[in-house]
Amino acid sequence: MAKNFVFVGLFGSGKTEVAINYALKLKNEYENVAIADVDIISPYFRTRDAIDELEAEGIKVVTPPGALKHADLPIVTGAVAGYLNNPQYKTVLDVGGEENGIVVVGYLKPHLKNTEIYMVVNTRRPFTSTVEGIVKTYQQLTEVAKIKIDYLINNSNLSSETTKEVILEGERILKEASQVLEVPVKYTVIPDFLEDFETEFPKFRLKRFMKMDF
Repeated sequence: MAKNFVFVGLFGSGKTEVAINYALKLKNEYENVAIADVDIISPYFRTRDAIDELEAEGIKVVTPPGALKHADLPIVTGAVAGYLNNPQYKTVLDVGGEENGIVVVGYLKPHLKNTEIYMVVNTRRPFTSTVEGIVKTYQQLTEVAKIKIDYLINNSNLSSETTKEVILEGERILKEASQVLEVPVKYTVIPDFLEDFETEFPKFRLKRFMKMDF
């Protein structure tokens, strides 16, 4: 199993929610888990906003110090590299997915050994609603950061109005994009307010932490 896990995705993809829930999943299996908030783009949905809940579960949350924690500034502390290199910790990175945000992954690339990188996709967002859009987004992000994205994650949703049909339609679109890109789909996300149902890809149950809907 990889040591580090990086989650990227365009604004509205839900990658922060997925990253938070993945850290909680790891905590069920490993003693030492850290999640680093390196989203330098979005002022709305950030791991640092769920710090109390995560720390209550025993997860180390790495954010800018003090008053800088809530600043909308491109701050990546040296502690991030420290946890990425610390063999005692499974470390999750929540990364801003726009082109200006994913450059952080390029900066941290020397520290991303034994790392899996996931692109979270919401097919109900404009730029990733089609196979062509997903492929274009993938190509743009990998080119800017000079990295390889290992897996796609289907997080097709309409916030609290998400239905089984929305999710399964997203699976169909992402499956086709996966075949074009030759990049496998790791999970299909199902929010905790929906009952379980059959999916083609492995299911990832998600608890909502972010308070605002866009």
